[in-house]
Amino acid sequence: MTWEQLAAATLARQFPDDLARGGGPEDVAQALDRIGPVQSQTARSPYLALAARRSGVTYEAVGTTYEDAAIVRGSTLRGTVHTNTPSDHVLLEVATRLGQRTLWARSLRLDRTTLEQVWEATETYAREEWRTPAELHTHLRSWLDEHDPGHGARLDDTAGRYLGFGHGGLLRRPLRGGWEGQGAPGYRAARAVLGDAAARDAALADPHTALVALVRRHLACHGPASRRDLAWWSGVGLRAVDAALAGIPGLVTSVAPDGQEVHDLPGMPSGAGAHPAEVVPGVRLLPEFDALLCAYDPPARTRFVDPEHYRVLWTQENGLLRSPLLVDGRLTGHWRAEGSGRRRTCVVTWFAGTRRPRKAEVEEQMARVATAYPVTWTGLEVVRA
Repeated sequence: MTWEQLAAATLARQFPDDLARGGGPEDVAQALDRIGPVQSQTARSPYLALAARRSGVTYEAVGTTYEDAAIVRGSTLRGTVHTNTPSDHVLLEVATRLGQRTLWARSLRLDRTTLEQVWEATETYAREEWRTPAELHTHLRSWLDEHDPGHGARLDDTAGRYLGFGHGGLLRRPLRGGWEGQGAPGYRAARAVLGDAAARDAALADPHTALVALVRRHLACHGPASRRDLAWWSGVGLRAVDAALAGIPGLVTSVAPDGQEVHDLPGMPSGAGAHPAEVVPGVRLLPEFDALLCAYDPPARTRFVDPEHYRVLWTQENGLLRSPLLVDGRLTGHWRAEGSGRRRTCVVTWFAGTRRPRKAEVEEQMARVATAYPVTWTGLEVVRA
């Protein structure tokens, strides 16, 4: 398959025609079910990701969907924050336990207890009320001092403090302000919020089956994908990914331009004969860490962005990504909301040698953003990099 065919196949899943309109809470949950988890260490990302993919998504609807726990937020894949449906959270928790296990074991070096006991103790503490990171850190340190003496002190650094709340079995919410802000977070056991104890316990008891289901979800939302794409996205090792792929009958396998085998579910859009510009014409304003980049192993992100442009979008020193600009199915620039407070100027930067986004195209997307996210646009600047 060519990069264009791979891109067209993915875009047909990330921007499906039947999600073109609708912005109520049920529409928000349905859209997230279709496009898959959204990386959300910047709290605005789910709002922008949904607005780019579904016209009419409202700020109020996204907040209501969060409050009703029809979508949830937690530290899961690769230890990063994701927003996803409750059914996906169960699968992400399994992947998080598998992918983060080495980090936890190396950090704590337990003698008398197991990681399962540590995680269970944290969830029990956060079962009845939302806990702050400081409370979770203090609890975990005290628990280790009691049950595995000498190990609590290993939490007294930045990485150790993360272990207090960076567990896939916890959900996260803002304790002050709206869901779109970076306010102080609180954490609570997912089982207490979602009431999915049976499904969760079954997934934890059979992690291979859960990982097979997660790989199927990734292919349905982001495929075709290579084993390296799946391993990078999930944070799980290649051996486990290979075993999960082997557990899916009837996979359709092709070869990408980089020589990697890419796998897909039977019956999914193949991308054959389509150009990305035909699948998603015009402009989309995407959030930082959008799935068009973060669902794939970095070298394979060529399906959506030229390597020289990717080096502008991604700052390797701090791992930050600019908010990408999608034009005719290709990432050809970036954008930002410049200013402070709610009154902002939209500044769109397009890369030389690519199609200049038209003002009307950008303004239509700005209107989508203003409906889904609390911003008032005061102007638009379109500049070339």
